[in-house]
Amino acid sequence: MLNLKNVSVTFNANTPNEVRALRKLNLDVHEGDFVTVIGANGAGKSTLFNVIAGTIAIDSGAIVLEDIDVSNFPEYQRSLNIGRVFQNPSLGTCPGLTIRENLSLAAMRGKSLGLSKGVKKANNEWFHHLVSSVNLGLEERLDTDVSLLSGGQRQAITLIMATMMKPKILLLDEHTAALDPNAAAQVIELTVQLALEHKLTVIMITHSMQQAVAVGNRVVMMDRGQVLFDIAGEEREMLQYHDLIERFRSLRTGTELSDRAVLS
Repeated sequence: MLNLKNVSVTFNANTPNEVRALRKLNLDVHEGDFVTVIGANGAGKSTLFNVIAGTIAIDSGAIVLEDIDVSNFPEYQRSLNIGRVFQNPSLGTCPGLTIRENLSLAAMRGKSLGLSKGVKKANNEWFHHLVSSVNLGLEERLDTDVSLLSGGQRQAITLIMATMMKPKILLLDEHTAALDPNAAAQVIELTVQLALEHKLTVIMITHSMQQAVAVGNRVVMMDRGQVLFDIAGEEREMLQYHDLIERFRSLRTGTELSDRAVLS
């Protein structure tokens, strides 16, 4: 589904502030994978997402999506096949618009737009079904401004918007980090539900080691712009929280896990 081949990114090259964010990184993601990506701050996780989405250009290497080299594709073109949910719930929806209007925007992604109304009555039943499936009672509040929703509710709507057109890749950038524990648990449950329902290929950055071992079929550890290890198959099924902590520490990379990663 997705192949990153020797991808390198350097910020502020040839200056005292040079940062080698990705160093000839290689990563293969298969169709239907749910990959959790972990690593200390500055490991290159967000840069990885930005190069996949096209937000940041790569210096060298290649990004291949379904056998098509998309390395030079602009972000808007890649967005037709890539959904993304950010850490900040407010980034995935438009304040001042209702839930229905936000869903309408997502439904029009990639389509030719004319002068007809963006909010179509024909979509009402579809939107009601999508929102009711998350079991938050929001199906009766479709005409509520999204800015009036809680962080967890807003992130749930963002997830629906990111998955309703069934993207080839779904990128989740610490999408529960800004939520309280109860809301985070609900959003993770919804994430797994939508991934299974739509048979999505998912890559999720998380600082929570417990999330990393509880969700998905692969765990990728990054450090200093490279993949340190990639655990899948039977080894992944047997992986426990404390095993992951010890695995990281045994690598002796010189980078310490944050308290947030250990305690969350």
